[in-house]
Amino acid sequence: MVADPERRDIDPTVRAAAPGQFVHLSDGYTHYEIGGPADGRVVVLVAGVSVPYYIWDPTFTALVQAGFRVLRYDYYGRGYSDRPDIAYTQDVYVRQLVDLLDALRITQPIDLAGLSFGGSVVTTFADRYPARVRSLVYVDPSFRAPHAVPSLEQMPVLWNFLTAVFNERSWAGEQLGDFLHPERFPDWPDRYRAQIQYRGFRRAQRSTMVSNADVDQEPELKRVGVHPRSVIAFWGKQDTAVPIEFSASLLLAMPRARLVPVEGAGHLPQWEQPDVVHPALVAFLRQ
Repeated sequence: MVADPERRDIDPTVRAAAPGQFVHLSDGYTHYEIGGPADGRVVVLVAGVSVPYYIWDPTFTALVQAGFRVLRYDYYGRGYSDRPDIAYTQDVYVRQLVDLLDALRITQPIDLAGLSFGGSVVTTFADRYPARVRSLVYVDPSFRAPHAVPSLEQMPVLWNFLTAVFNERSWAGEQLGDFLHPERFPDWPDRYRAQIQYRGFRRAQRSTMVSNADVDQEPELKRVGVHPRSVIAFWGKQDTAVPIEFSASLLLAMPRARLVPVEGAGHLPQWEQPDVVHPALVAFLRQ
């Protein structure tokens, strides 16, 4: 109890003080932000596996300034969204996005961007709802593949105890590994640390790993790849989390996709090389 960093619940008081907006969906409250002209083309930004929607800060600003209507949100279990005690399956992540679009009455085709694990989510969404996606944007994407669940994670009570005592507090500092030059982002761990104080964060992280151990997205990637929509992928050339060599399998599944290697960037090129990523992204979306 002393070591556990998760000591608070996300309640109405927390939501009232948080930036952005909230909407109640099928599995609880979702924290989101939408900006730009009401009649602008809608771009939806889907985050990585654990960092809240602030991971898109520079891209959100750049696209709003370019005249797009931009939506970003926190997954359940992250940021200021609710942390329901459910299995965090791929279906949950896709349902959250569908529910959010429906709640905001976004019915027109969207430009859909996925960062890291978000690449997995947007691919499944595009596979299931092809008419709702105008174009796809990937940023250092990762996709689900079958994997073995470590024996410790198969014992949730023990895993929860050991993680709370020994590991969870270090997760914030580990996020600096996503940068080629972490010294340029000294506040990054503190921003991440804010979400760890709310109960349910580590449970969601474990469930995401365990509940999708048998999922293989290769067939989805191939089906999405034959669709005639435009696809672009930005990839940090110095990414150690999802190395750029993995782009070969994406291009094999999606031969129409355009790859933009980003020199001088790790896993988050939109932060380290915004002057490269954002003009190219705006030009792509305006085609």
